[in-house]
Amino acid sequence: MQMICLDLEGVLVPEIWIAFAERTGITEFRRTTRDEPDYDKLMRWRLGLLRQHGLKLADIQAVIAGMAPLAGAREFLDELRGGYQLIILSDTFYEFADPLMRQLGRPTLFCNRLVVDDEGFVADYKLRQPDQKRQAVVALKSLNYQVIAAGDSYNDTGMLGAADAGFFIHPPASIVAQFPQFPVHASLAELRTSIDAAAARLRG
Repeated sequence: MQMICLDLEGVLVPEIWIAFAERTGITEFRRTTRDEPDYDKLMRWRLGLLRQHGLKLADIQAVIAGMAPLAGAREFLDELRGGYQLIILSDTFYEFADPLMRQLGRPTLFCNRLVVDDEGFVADYKLRQPDQKRQAVVALKSLNYQVIAAGDSYNDTGMLGAADAGFFIHPPASIVAQFPQFPVHASLAELRTSIDAAAARLRG
């Protein structure tokens, strides 16, 4: 059996925090896991910035409500699910993802949760588990799945390394330089071709 594991933001949908930066005009929110390898450091910084500017969960959700998947992403997923099992492994939050998951046909999503205070501010976040993307791949392999994974950021590299085959799709050059072992793809069509080739190779 084979399982495809995909990152969400930057692969299937736009980066939520970048869209939020553009809507609010606060450029600091453009910093993502493409720039910062320490996820906890990044999130603590984001939470402080939200509080500093008086921005609540509802403000972020209002931006997400106007977002759409990347071009061709829904079709890409529909085609993949015709031949493979598939899970989205993301460091986003369920409180963010629902409108985008609906537009993508509700694929299975493993991600995290936010802690929201009585005033509606994001007070904290709860990881499903540390290093959850890599851990999910390890668990799937323990169930005798062959895992093919794709992502675009620092927080995807553990997942890609643990998979039987791992690929980048339009990552920044700085990450490519640090992780040259992962083939780079510029489009979902290219990625689909590599997934099919890897699946055939793994089947032997």
